[in-house]
Amino acid sequence: MKTNDNFIAVYSRKSKFTGKGESIGNQIELCKEYIRTHYGNAALENIIIFEDEGFSGGNLNRPDFQNMMEAAKNHKFHTIIVYRLDRISRNISDFSGLIEELSNLNIDFVSIKEQFDTSTPMGRAMMYIASVFSQLERETIAERIRDNMQELAKTGRWLGGITPTGYESESVKNVIIDGKSKKACKLKLIPEEAEIVKMIYDLYIETDSQTATEAELIKRGIKTKNNKYFTRFSIKAILQNPVYLTADEDAYNYFKKVNSKLYSAKDAFDCIHGIMAYNRTTQEKGKTTEYHPPNEWIISVGLHHGIIPGKMWIKVQESLERNKNKAYHKPRNNEALLTGLLYCSCGNRMYPKLTPRKTAEGKSIYTYVCHLKERSQRAACNNKNANGNAMDTEVIEQIKTLAKDNDTFITQLEQSRKLFTGNRETYGKQLTSMKQKKAEIEQKIEGLVDTLADLSDGAAKNHVAKRIEQLSQESIDIRSQIHELENLTSQNTLSDIEFDIMRRLLTIFKDSIDEMSVEQKRTTVRTIIQKVVWDGENAHVILSGVRDDEIKLPKTHWGDVSK
Repeated sequence: MKTNDNFIAVYSRKSKFTGKGESIGNQIELCKEYIRTHYGNAALENIIIFEDEGFSGGNLNRPDFQNMMEAAKNHKFHTIIVYRLDRISRNISDFSGLIEELSNLNIDFVSIKEQFDTSTPMGRAMMYIASVFSQLERETIAERIRDNMQELAKTGRWLGGITPTGYESESVKNVIIDGKSKKACKLKLIPEEAEIVKMIYDLYIETDSQTATEAELIKRGIKTKNNKYFTRFSIKAILQNPVYLTADEDAYNYFKKVNSKLYSAKDAFDCIHGIMAYNRTTQEKGKTTEYHPPNEWIISVGLHHGIIPGKMWIKVQESLERNKNKAYHKPRNNEALLTGLLYCSCGNRMYPKLTPRKTAEGKSIYTYVCHLKERSQRAACNNKNANGNAMDTEVIEQIKTLAKDNDTFITQLEQSRKLFTGNRETYGKQLTSMKQKKAEIEQKIEGLVDTLADLSDGAAKNHVAKRIEQLSQESIDIRSQIHELENLTSQNTLSDIEFDIMRRLLTIFKDSIDEMSVEQKRTTVRTIIQKVVWDGENAHVILSGVRDDEIKLPKTHWGDVSK
């Protein structure tokens, strides 16, 4: 397909708004001036502007950049113009892939600052060279940060971030770095939280199970700093964290055995202080946190008090390694239709759990189980499980009955359509705003980490460390909100065309439902049903389009499908 010969794309990016320098507006104006000079005034009427404010050049996961590439694939323009090369990317792999993709699409790329133009062979060669230097600069900065953080880690100082359960951060003095006394932060024990940490280790040693530990904590009403129940994941994070490990002989021998990089002498392992471990993870925006093996850790004796003896901590690590392949895996061939829609009357979601038994037709038998009931081992919720096969069958039969009244059925679908469309647009806007805010916070953290490494001793350094900790908590909170919004958005993904197709399909629901695949049935059920609430005896079904403030249980029930 021939590329559009009339339009030119202008792309601009800035990590954060500063009101000066190469702002989004300045970049666009400079690109317009270039277009005026090289393509004529008439070309200014045919430009498409894409801009990303508050996004790093470390990767290509930027909303308007993705929009621009989608437009490129649809041949909406013939050239992309940027003010400077690093506005597109600081990563050589991303950049080379981009240039190759644009070449395949017959789209030229122009960078004004470097005066590169991929429409010429020399321009393409110089573009790659400049990109190499751009990535070299980025990696040099990252390497400098790593080196500085390693030097700081050798001192046993707390380097900032979210403080682990059992501790808080406090300012201390007289930390020696390169022969100089400098002010720093350390972890300070919180006795009541430390007792919870000890309880978690004792329970795990006793049960050899994260699930059983979680259940017992819920039974005892033990909660996190944020007043939420501990989950298996938060429990595992505590069990794996060497910050709780007392620096004793067992700890020293363990780190020697696993070839960790030790920055403290053996005599520093005094059976009193805890362990600081650096380089345990790699965290990159847009990627899952990568956990490194112990032989890549940098270990030093911390300034804080340890909580867990070395022998116990090592025993826990051996148990976690032994049990990691025993974790529950959700069956791939899950035929449950109400996953994500079904809630227990206690307010928690219910999920399908397969049994070893089969129906007369050879299908797997499954039950719906309350998540809180399972986690607490009936301590916090004791509602009966629901017979999954019976409940799903009854839901389908009731929708068939509903479909017989065509006028009522179409009216219900139209209400559902408004709900789906409205929610999708609302969630989408909120999601974009949240992601931008998260990017801005992470950019601030990056800048403050650089500043922290360069600051000399003084109150300013302590203030920066505390600010990093505050921003890190904000980032975690926003990440949680983004995850929740993404889940809500994924539940409201029917386009108008898909909805109309579904409406026509549902008008002949009675005859077509039995021929649908499991995935098609799930989509169909989600179109009609907003939520199902199980009270231990009956299923209360709330149809799509019903507002939360209109829901008054019991609404309706479809018989006893308990087990």
